[in-house]
Amino acid sequence: MKKIALIMGSDSDLPIVEKATAVLKELGIAYEAHIYSAHRTPAEARDFTVAARDNGFGALICFAGMAAHLAGAVAANTTLPVIGVPCKSSVLDGMDALLSTVQMPTGIPVATVAIGGGANAALLAAQILAVEDKELAAKLDQKRKSDAAKVLEKDASIAATL
Repeated sequence: MKKIALIMGSDSDLPIVEKATAVLKELGIAYEAHIYSAHRTPAEARDFTVAARDNGFGALICFAGMAAHLAGAVAANTTLPVIGVPCKSSVLDGMDALLSTVQMPTGIPVATVAIGGGANAALLAAQILAVEDKELAAKLDQKRKSDAAKVLEKDASIAATL
């Protein structure tokens, strides 16, 4: 199975990255996490991205706040799927990161999840890998069923309580 790259712009994004790693661990998907800045370490970010396909990656998830150019910089250097996770900062509450991540020019797509959406980014990356992996697809199906069962349990509890 291909692995997933988790690339954060700074260690302040780690709490959101950890939401993604929890999902990937649950699904048994291998991953690597790195800190590369689109602005402060552009050569390292580019080198990692250019070699990603040859190094066994199937999708790249980028976590960044503020200007949030990381996902776009990564997407410019690969045709692997890139998923951007806008992260909150003390300025504009993450809306700046959301707009920077989602507004990509034609030809350089970045799939974008909600502000702070690390878990959904991991699930989307898993769904991308599951196109060619029936075992992973089955795990995703089971997760959906399990998540639905949890909601129905809560519904029954509320109905009994109220």
